[in-house]
Amino acid sequence: MFDKTYRQRLEADLARWEADGVLAPAAAASIRNALPPLPAGINIAMVVAIVGGLLIAAAFLAFVAAHWTEIARLMRFAILLAGMVVTGVLGAWFATTGRNVLADLCASIGAIIFGAGIALVGQMYHLGEDFAGGMLLWSVGAFAAAVLTGSRGALAVGLVSAGIWTCMRTYDAPDVLHLPFVAVWLIAAGLAFAWNSRVAAHLVALALLPWWIATSLRFEFDGAQPSFLLANGAALLFGAGLAIAAAPSPRALRLGSVLSIYGAFALAGVAALEVTTVDDLVRLRTATAPAQPLWAILCGAAGVMLALVSAALTRRTGEVLAACAIALVLVAAPLWPAEAAGEPWFAYAALLCAMLCLVVSGMLDEVRPRLIAGWLGIAAIIAGITWAVKGSLLRRSAFLAAAGVVAVVFATALGRALPRTEP
Repeated sequence: MFDKTYRQRLEADLARWEADGVLAPAAAASIRNALPPLPAGINIAMVVAIVGGLLIAAAFLAFVAAHWTEIARLMRFAILLAGMVVTGVLGAWFATTGRNVLADLCASIGAIIFGAGIALVGQMYHLGEDFAGGMLLWSVGAFAAAVLTGSRGALAVGLVSAGIWTCMRTYDAPDVLHLPFVAVWLIAAGLAFAWNSRVAAHLVALALLPWWIATSLRFEFDGAQPSFLLANGAALLFGAGLAIAAAPSPRALRLGSVLSIYGAFALAGVAALEVTTVDDLVRLRTATAPAQPLWAILCGAAGVMLALVSAALTRRTGEVLAACAIALVLVAAPLWPAEAAGEPWFAYAALLCAMLCLVVSGMLDEVRPRLIAGWLGIAAIIAGITWAVKGSLLRRSAFLAAAGVVAVVFATALGRALPRTEP
């Protein structure tokens, strides 16, 4: 809450209130004194130092790579081990002197060198070609570094390697749901919650997307449509984020708000994907009717329920509309017609209503990312309906015109129902 942008806005408000006589100078001074100090930011000198350190590290790696075949095996391993020790010592020194950004950078480089060490040992001693297992080991080491040092960079390295690991396991066994990644992700989410870090929350939210995408693309269910499987994942991420943010904890608020933002954008993206994949723009369906697995349906239903629980706790009307948006995107899946010559008008209408609910939800709750996601979803759906390959363009124009009339009528009724604010 007390970031630089908020403090600048608060300082401007205090100065204006003091000039207008609304707030006494003593009260303004008390408010300023009660605020905690701002954390040290990244100045120009630190940026130049980071770039210099990266250049030196790149030069060292290039030199070693150029003479890699000439260096003995034991010496190769010693070089990598020395690199991890040096980065650890430098990181500890930077941490004791208050240079947290440089300390985080050292921990990140140490985690990357650890992964290079795993690859080197496997190459030198001709271990089994289990690349996915090596990625898991790399992820475990990076997570250990993140836990011990609090490095966001090491957490990013661990999540990237874990994402590669789960994608490879899903590719090797497409008919098996790779649940071990969920356990790894929950550990990372626990770290983001404990650190109360927005950067870590963004990393955790991004790391969940590759698992859902890989699972949706590789599962070989009869007639399964990847966009429908992704819709359930977006629903769960959106609803769970809202429910976590509703908890009475600043840590939960920070983590949940970030998760809900990514869930909203994922929901909008999935809505656009449903339109483009159903009408031969991108042909992914293999059967006449979409058959979703039970676990995915339960995830989508859980997302709707969690959004409603959050709305009950926070008493925000916008979150009720967010739950409606999630439900409409999920309902659009069984509305697609089985006949190849049919036009999925009800599904189009459900998706448009879902994105409209998302826009209104963002406006009521004053959550700008949710508002932007809704507008992007509306634009993508209209584009998908207009430029679809199959069907009559005249009928599509009539549908869009009817949808526009309904939207105008709804806006008129909403404008009369909502209280007017004086300019």
